[in-house]
Amino acid sequence: MLTHKINQWLTAAFFSGCAFVLSMPGSARAQDMAPNEMVEKVTTDVLKEIHDNNNVRSGNIDAAREAVDRLVMPHINFSRMTAAAVGPAWRNATAEQRTQVVNEFKAMLIRTYAGSLDQIGDLKVVVLPMRAQPDDSDVLVRSEVRGGDQPIKLDYRLQKTPGQGLGWKVYNVNVMGAWIVDSYRSQFQPIVNSSGIDGLIESLRKGEAK
Repeated sequence: MLTHKINQWLTAAFFSGCAFVLSMPGSARAQDMAPNEMVEKVTTDVLKEIHDNNNVRSGNIDAAREAVDRLVMPHINFSRMTAAAVGPAWRNATAEQRTQVVNEFKAMLIRTYAGSLDQIGDLKVVVLPMRAQPDDSDVLVRSEVRGGDQPIKLDYRLQKTPGQGLGWKVYNVNVMGAWIVDSYRSQFQPIVNSSGIDGLIESLRKGEAK
């Protein structure tokens, strides 16, 4: 289904598209950038990387994992994303269980979306004017994917994280009106309720949750 394919590559673009400093001379410059400026940089730097990197574009899992670890993870509050996706059970999980869930969730996302990057084609992301105050520490950056039959909504939630490297980090994304963390929570909850955190870890490892 076309909508499903678009959904896949949009989410892939999010996880690959958070490499905000792809062509920056150093992280200090990224730390000084406003969140909408960082997202706007995605439209040129990251799409160029996807087009130029044949291994990533062809769905090579190892290449995708290396790119995510090198370019994406420093700019995502992935622990917050995972905790929100797991829900209340996260509070009672051990440190080891949390680490395993984070690692398996990331691996699952890479497996699921690595093969969708070849569908980006000539589409482009246009960042819309941001509605935020200068002292806000949690903002919404709205954008549209253009080049298809009609614009597609792709919005980012970012939080300012002083003392943790780059100043702004993504912790959720809205794809065509659906927040992906909420979508994964609805998938994870039945597994957690029936099998606990260890059951979720095993389900993610086997690829049963996706």
